[in-house]
Amino acid sequence: MSKNPISLLWELPLALLSFLFYKVLKFAIGNLYTLYLMLNRKQASRWRVLSAENLKSPLSLPVLMTKGPRWNTHAIIGTLGPFTVKEKVALDTETANRSTESWIAVFYSFPAYETIATLESNQLKSATGWETLGLSAGQYSIGLRYYGWRDRVELPAVKVDGELQAEVTPVSPQVNEFYDHLSDRTNLFYASLHYYIFTILKWRKWLPEAFVKGEYLPVGSPDTQFLYGYLERGQALKIAIAPQIVNCCNLYLTIYNRASLPVGSFQIEVEEFSTEPVRENGFYLMRIRHQVGRSSEIELSSIQSRDVEQDSEMKAIKVICNS
Repeated sequence: MSKNPISLLWELPLALLSFLFYKVLKFAIGNLYTLYLMLNRKQASRWRVLSAENLKSPLSLPVLMTKGPRWNTHAIIGTLGPFTVKEKVALDTETANRSTESWIAVFYSFPAYETIATLESNQLKSATGWETLGLSAGQYSIGLRYYGWRDRVELPAVKVDGELQAEVTPVSPQVNEFYDHLSDRTNLFYASLHYYIFTILKWRKWLPEAFVKGEYLPVGSPDTQFLYGYLERGQALKIAIAPQIVNCCNLYLTIYNRASLPVGSFQIEVEEFSTEPVRENGFYLMRIRHQVGRSSEIELSSIQSRDVEQDSEMKAIKVICNS
């Protein structure tokens, strides 16, 4: 697609249809999944791990493709709930710290899925092996992400108002290998759901930034900064990163096809990095997180990307720190 008025005659109507299709399906599938969780209370006391086994359920992939379609290929992800809280939730931080280099637990209201609070491995206050979080009375769920996990991985026990809600749950260190073949499940349904995303990223300069972020970015957490954009077929992505960012942050890059399924996953540890040319139109998302013990060295919100060159064969960006 080129940026000319003629392309708008077919691109914008298709993107609008895709946008409406996504909104309708997100509403319908989201309500169906909420009903499923409410009727299957036994699932609320078990960690559900994003895995090949999890995706065998007919509802799993449609839920994920409408609820959280910007796959985080760099973290082991577990979800728990919904459960009813009167006053407090406690998480077994000793198990989490033993299993991974860094982690974050996000507490969501249910069924609205609004972010209420977070617990992060680099911000713990208790030395008892448990971290307690006070919450208003209501229903909640937890989304847990493990980064840099070790050979033995266990998701932590959770207590709600002093009672055990979930036990320690072992997870295979190879659980994320399913991402290597996830793009094989690309089809017309998923391509139609996310067709509009490429369009709004391409025309991002002419759209409200809040709208673009709301449609593209995953539910944010305070410990993560996002950089993102589109890639046309045949383009490679070349990234130049400021040394201070490389030295104190972990940088995770995921490339998606137009159906929003991952086709490339990279952890960047050098100041200059390039990908192979992409085979089809798509988009990318870079997650930037502080390294363990380096959270005070740089403000994540100050990290930005700037386009420095773009042609049919390459998109070059520079990642800088405006501090």
